[in-house]
Amino acid sequence: MGDFKNLDMTMMFAIHDALRRELERIARITSRVDEDPRHVLSTAVGWELFKKFLTAHHTSEDLTVWPVMYKALAGRDSETALLDAMEAEHAVIDPLLTDIDAALADRDTGAERLGGLVETLFTDLNAHLDHEEREALALMDLTMSPEQWTAFSVEQKDRIGSDANRYLPWLLDDIDAARVAAILGKLPPPLRAAYETEWRAAYEDLDIWAVKDAAGR
Repeated sequence: MGDFKNLDMTMMFAIHDALRRELERIARITSRVDEDPRHVLSTAVGWELFKKFLTAHHTSEDLTVWPVMYKALAGRDSETALLDAMEAEHAVIDPLLTDIDAALADRDTGAERLGGLVETLFTDLNAHLDHEEREALALMDLTMSPEQWTAFSVEQKDRIGSDANRYLPWLLDDIDAARVAAILGKLPPPLRAAYETEWRAAYEDLDIWAVKDAAGR
């Protein structure tokens, strides 16, 4: 995961891996033939959480990471070109969520469009996450101060808002116990206790990719 000297990237890698995990699940759903994937995606909590957490992550970077880095790296064209690429990748990925929602709501041609849109999201988002980890995170570590990094974390937390009780168990879903322990060990004790005593069980009961009926059950 790289050798970072200035910033703690633990949560950055955790959100990236959670997004990759959900992309795999979404791709599996859209490849099913036993049930209309539009019904699954439009009723399951998992799609709403994926959209919210991805948007919170990207918007927080757009507001609190890239501008700080542009300012610090002014005049260094090769480095700012990487930031241009990060922003351009966001600009391609984020509208795909709206396009997929439109396909889910389209009873006439939505089913025909959905598979291609999800495939594009899967390819483009995975490529972006890999690109960011391969090049941009090291530049963040060299450029940003711990205080600026904290501002990014606070912005993302604020955008997650009332879904914090779902975000942490979503982040830790389906990862090994040692990594869960390492991540929890970095959190304040009250947050850790809430996860262990309430949030994890509530998230498991939610069964985020289960198909819900019209009443949301």
